[in-house]
Amino acid sequence: MNDKKNIRWGIIGCGAVTEVKSGPAYQQTQGFELTAVMRRDLALAKSYAQRHHVAHYSNDANDIIFNDDIDAVYIATPPTYKLGYG
Repeated sequence: MNDKKNIRWGIIGCGAVTEVKSGPAYQQTQGFELTAVMRRDLALAKSYAQRHHVAHYSNDANDIIFNDDIDAVYIATPPTYKLGYG
């Protein structure tokens, strides 16, 4: 019996890097569950979620940061990008 719980991940900034590197890796790693993604452009967030079979998507970082159904957040944005949450 496996008592380990999956870590439910959210990604903020689901762009080119997460498209081919971290996004697929998160879905293929045992114990990881990619639960939600966020991108400022909602249509692009939806497209990403559909292509990668992610249940939830948003264009608001707060939806990822303050979501009780997400255990950990990967912030995949350039260092100069400000989230503006609060």
